[in-house]
Amino acid sequence: MILVLAGTLEGRNTAALLQERGFRVAASVVSPYGARLLEKKGVHEVYTGTLDRDDLKEVLNRGCRLLVDATHPYATLASETAMEAASETGIPYLRLERPAASLPVHPLVHREDSLQSSIDKALALGPVLFSTLGSKNLPPLLAAARQAGVRVVARILPDAAMVARCQEWGLTPADMVALQGPCSKELNKALFRQYEARVILTKESGATGGVTEKVEAALELGLPVVIWQRPRLYYPLTVDSPERVLEYCLTRLREEG
Repeated sequence: MILVLAGTLEGRNTAALLQERGFRVAASVVSPYGARLLEKKGVHEVYTGTLDRDDLKEVLNRGCRLLVDATHPYATLASETAMEAASETGIPYLRLERPAASLPVHPLVHREDSLQSSIDKALALGPVLFSTLGSKNLPPLLAAARQAGVRVVARILPDAAMVARCQEWGLTPADMVALQGPCSKELNKALFRQYEARVILTKESGATGGVTEKVEAALELGLPVVIWQRPRLYYPLTVDSPERVLEYCLTRLREEG
């Protein structure tokens, strides 16, 4: 069995591709929505919910031959947990890391190394901040924005539980954009205009995550954009596409029998 931590589009595509090529695949996702997306691709052996290190070790000990970590580039805790569990069980670990986007060097593009420095920089640049950081990062952003007197408009997944959570954190319906990305440049421009954004706050989520379109939209509107750069982790072995994962499995796993 190959276990794919499939919290991204690349992860779902990898699980489906490996299964199509005859490998037994199990996938792990946090949300029921993620599980439904995998099932649409024909992957039915799915673990839903957060797996801590002991949970993950238990799954790996059920005849797993490879752990493919295709979690989001900013899910550092998940990757650290996966590497620890793989090391402790002696299971090979392979990181699938989506390529970074090629973003312009521009006076309006500000790159920051941490979430806090990204928040601080963005709050200093305008009175209306449009955030695409994701809901997990909203609490510290909203707390800092309230102190600074800055309005935050947040794009979040169109999930009822997520909308309710954002309301608990103090966001009103007028400040939520419930929309699953990635979005085109034109849609980003329309949203930035509609909500009268003065600064854009986002992550370097790669071309798959739509960061290029966000930056292009912001620059065409003359808006500053603050980019939280990817956290730096050391991965023992990294590939950049589902096809590379398949190549590894066809050569290494088949050789091992």
